[in-house]
Amino acid sequence: MTTKITCVIVDDEPVARDVLESFVEKIPNLQLIKSCKNAMEAFQIMNTQKVDLFFLDINMPEISGLSLAKSIPKKTKIIFTTAYREYAVDGFDLQAVDYLLKPIAFDRFLQAVNKFFETTVAGKVGFEKEDIIEKNDFIFVRSDRKMVKINFDEILFIESLSDYIKITLQNSVVVTRETISNIESKLPVAKFMRTHRSFIISLPQITSYTNEFIEIGKKAIPISRSYKETVLQKLAEV
Repeated sequence: MTTKITCVIVDDEPVARDVLESFVEKIPNLQLIKSCKNAMEAFQIMNTQKVDLFFLDINMPEISGLSLAKSIPKKTKIIFTTAYREYAVDGFDLQAVDYLLKPIAFDRFLQAVNKFFETTVAGKVGFEKEDIIEKNDFIFVRSDRKMVKINFDEILFIESLSDYIKITLQNSVVVTRETISNIESKLPVAKFMRTHRSFIISLPQITSYTNEFIEIGKKAIPISRSYKETVLQKLAEV
């Protein structure tokens, strides 16, 4: 398929728009027309250009995403994005293609886009994560009620703490409410490796290792039995 799918992002948070813009840029066949900071901007675009797909935040000032969605033509599809789980029922009542809960992982975004292609575009057109060129060298995570930029090159290691993870950087520590598996899916596999159900390490930051642990600076990070074979094999290839 060579036809471009035109899309519009609508979100009042600049960081959230940046995240979605970076995701859209990675997907073949998606063409971003406009990234809007409110519903009125989106309404003007909708009335002047053909839009195939909206990435639409729900909780916005003045005109909510739900209100805007009711004005969007039925042939134009919607993927809702929001930090509030309680809006999910309202979103699906409006026949949205999908509902993404912030902070949005790229894997989850990709799943929603594939769902759009499968249900809307003639013929099944899907993309795997491996097909996507990794263009970004950072991610955003939610911490202290804001989205914080994390540069991959600054990460030393990541540790799971029950419902939270602690990202240890070269000069700071960021704590976010996230699962380690979800954060792992956002990291480039060439630079990061899971060594334990509770630890992810940055390969370029390793100072030494044994069969039992990896040292990054003064921190000894365990290699669990279930990960040992894979970890040692990958370290031997570095």
